[in-house]
Amino acid sequence: MDGVRQAEQIDFWSEQVRTGSASEGVRAPSDLIGLIAGAIRRERARAGLSLTELARRAGLAKSTLSQLESGTGNPSVETLWALGSALGVPFSALVDPPRPDVRVIRAGDGPVAHSEQAGYAATLLASCPPNARRDIYRIVAQPGRAQLSAAHPPGTSEHVVLSSGRALAGPAEEPAELGPGDYVRYPGDTPHIFQALRADTTAVFVMEHL
Repeated sequence: MDGVRQAEQIDFWSEQVRTGSASEGVRAPSDLIGLIAGAIRRERARAGLSLTELARRAGLAKSTLSQLESGTGNPSVETLWALGSALGVPFSALVDPPRPDVRVIRAGDGPVAHSEQAGYAATLLASCPPNARRDIYRIVAQPGRAQLSAAHPPGTSEHVVLSSGRALAGPAEEPAELGPGDYVRYPGDTPHIFQALRADTTAVFVMEHL
C-alpha cells in the first residue's frame, strides 16, 4: 500500500483514539501492525532470543508476544518500549520502515503509537541513520494521568521542546513545568514522565542513544 493511503489509515486510527472510539475496538492500521510484527521478528532473530525468553525479558505473556509477531496484536507505547529495551534497540527500530533520503511528514501523518495508561500519542518523525544515535518524535497529550516511562537503555538522554499547551516533563521525582517554546534535557535512563496540563498539548522529543 502506498504512503498516502497508509498515512490516511494512521490518521483515521489517531482520530478514533482522540475521540474515544478506540475503546470500542478500533485498531491501529493493518499496515502499521504488520510493520511492527515484522520488526519484532527481525530484531528477535538478530538478538538470538526465543519467543519465551523475549517475553520474559519484556514482562509480557508469551501469548501476547506471539500475537504481536503474527500481526494480530495491537501494541501500546508501553509494550513497544518494553520490547525495545529487552531487544536493546530504540523504539524507532520497531515502528519506522526504511525511507527515501528526502522525507516530508505533514501534520497528522506518521506512524503513531498510543498509550494504554494516559491520553498520550507518540508520532515518530525521524529515526537515527547509521552511525548516528538520535530519534525525533512529535507528541500529542491530554490532561489526566501522567505518561510514566521506565528507564531506557543506559546512556539515553531526552530533549523536549514544548510546542503548545503546558506540561510537566523530566525525571519522575522532579519534572519541570514547561510552557510553549520551553526546552528541557534530562536522563532517559531513569524513570521519567510527561504530563499534559492543558488540552491538546504538543511537544517535540529528541532521544539520544549511546
